[in-house]
Amino acid sequence: MDPLADRKREAAEAAVREVHSGMTVGLGTGSTAIFATRHIGALLRSGELRDLVAFATSAATRREAEALGIPMLPDELPRDLDVTIDGADEVDPELNLIKGGGGAHLREKLVAQATRRELIVVDDSKLSPRLGTHHPVPLEVLELGWSSQDRFVASLGGTATMRRGTDGRPVRTDQGNLILDADFGPIDDAPALAAALAARAGILAHGLFLGLTSAVVVAGADGVRWLTPPGSGGSATGTARTP
Repeated sequence: MDPLADRKREAAEAAVREVHSGMTVGLGTGSTAIFATRHIGALLRSGELRDLVAFATSAATRREAEALGIPMLPDELPRDLDVTIDGADEVDPELNLIKGGGGAHLREKLVAQATRRELIVVDDSKLSPRLGTHHPVPLEVLELGWSSQDRFVASLGGTATMRRGTDGRPVRTDQGNLILDADFGPIDDAPALAAALAARAGILAHGLFLGLTSAVVVAGADGVRWLTPPGSGGSATGTARTP
């Protein structure tokens, strides 16, 4: 198996140990989180998990979950979730995140804000000294007036690029909106940038996830370790543990 894929699977399966029978579970999007969805499906089939219901952060994850036989909540999300297992594109030392490489950040944030515990699964290449060092901030924007957002990002010191597919056409989210990838470089004040982006009409969601993470499960060459936010009783630098 590809070593990186193996690490992603290890992190995802470690996080699934926090999922128990009877829970409502958020299913994340991306190449690491999908391993958690597949493992949950396998545990349901084996009978190790029972009476579980889930909610997906993207249409692609929902299709995968339904194919695996995972019972799904309706789209209106009628109740809060016990735990969500999702991925991230970049994680800083305070466990703030950049998400949206897969274009699902609006739905991912909605789910994160409706869950009691947000577990993020990554390989150690996603750890960063500061958000924006390795990844731009994805913005989901209305098609109407989208180029004004390009200028707005420039006014904040960034450069926005329309995300396009291999066919050259703009990539659209599950909601049918466009995605701009806004490169600010290493971000000095992520809360201030998040507030500015959130206040802008036409920007429906940004990929800065601040203060939403309960723990990050990191897989590396030396195994899996759990990181918890500063002040939560754990270590921001993290120690290996088995849940």
